[in-house]
Amino acid sequence: MSARTVVTGLGVVAPNGLGTEEYWKATLAGESGLGRITRFDPSQYPSTVAGEVPGYVAEENIPSRLLPQTDHMTRLALTAAEWAIEDAGVDLGAIPEYDMGVVTAASGGAVEFGQRELQNLWDRGKEYVSAYHSFAWFYAVNTGQISIRHKMRGPGGVLVTEQAGGIDTIGHGRRYVRKGTPLVLTGGVDAALCPWGWVPQIATGLLSTVTDPERAFLPFSADASGYVPGEGGAILILEDAEAAARRGARTVYGEVAGYAATLDPPPGSGRPGLLRRAAEQAVADAGLDPTDIDVVFADGSGVPELDRAESETLAELFGPHAVPVTAPKSMTGRLLGGGGALDVASALLSLRDGVIPPTAKVTAAAPEHPIDLVTEAREADLRNALVLARGYGGFNAALVVTRAG
Repeated sequence: MSARTVVTGLGVVAPNGLGTEEYWKATLAGESGLGRITRFDPSQYPSTVAGEVPGYVAEENIPSRLLPQTDHMTRLALTAAEWAIEDAGVDLGAIPEYDMGVVTAASGGAVEFGQRELQNLWDRGKEYVSAYHSFAWFYAVNTGQISIRHKMRGPGGVLVTEQAGGIDTIGHGRRYVRKGTPLVLTGGVDAALCPWGWVPQIATGLLSTVTDPERAFLPFSADASGYVPGEGGAILILEDAEAAARRGARTVYGEVAGYAATLDPPPGSGRPGLLRRAAEQAVADAGLDPTDIDVVFADGSGVPELDRAESETLAELFGPHAVPVTAPKSMTGRLLGGGGALDVASALLSLRDGVIPPTAKVTAAAPEHPIDLVTEAREADLRNALVLARGYGGFNAALVVTRAG
């Protein structure tokens, strides 16, 4: 085993594209997937805009025997996992089952499935509750279903750190690889677009109430008014670099070079947040200096005070306007457990193609943000990317990915 962990496969399901290349094409073109919610009637709620995955037909992607026991979230995750495996060109049958692991992220589980079954219990009685409810709602269900379907019996886990989770799982996946598991499927796919998943987010006071999808989610903008939730995410295949070379991996997107996570002190403590520490430690873990980072994929919450804290952190770490910063989630919404993983996939695609995707719908950073915000796709010689994520409750995560070759 080597000390290097590389990404050999990507599977993306996003509000602006099904499949990695469709998503990437739309993202570089600045095409948004945000719109008024259609998965339920949002008219009674103050927030009505979300990022929904379009055109997904479960029956075309999921075996019929799995349909009764899976939520929309898990179906998207199973599909993204299948695409990532295909993209990696790996023959799972040639790898011992205990040499493959799975670790995914979740924010709260399959809430749509859970809401439906609890409604059946309350309205119709216990005999109308699905037996699959015992596990289908659970926050670890994506890890479980993927593991079972692909006979991946090695290390497994689930990280519940909200938006930071998609990065945390990749950090943990790298740890599994370094400990001797040759292949780990990791990342996150989330979906909580139902009343049971919507109301808790409204209760945070962080959601945008703007009804125009073009203006609802504007990270780092003077018109920022909160965040817009979305569904989807990305699944990645991590492999030991030597093992990938031995099997003749056809694609290496890049290396997971550095990772760190921190937890902010309690609100009202008077102590500063720890996003900067996470970023610094991830860069150091990669064996790099801040001057080596060519682009930052920001958390970009769209909440003015949180955006200000992040932009100030970046200015302190890199210098004002010193490194390009982007938040392509402006086109998808914040995907909870899937968001960090999708940003990592975007960073790897940026390194591959030498182009930084835009923070779409934002014409310029507000004056209080001392950052070089990328608002149109920008070509650049990219070697190292830093990806940041913050989860509700004080979670911070940072990941450094480096270009292949």
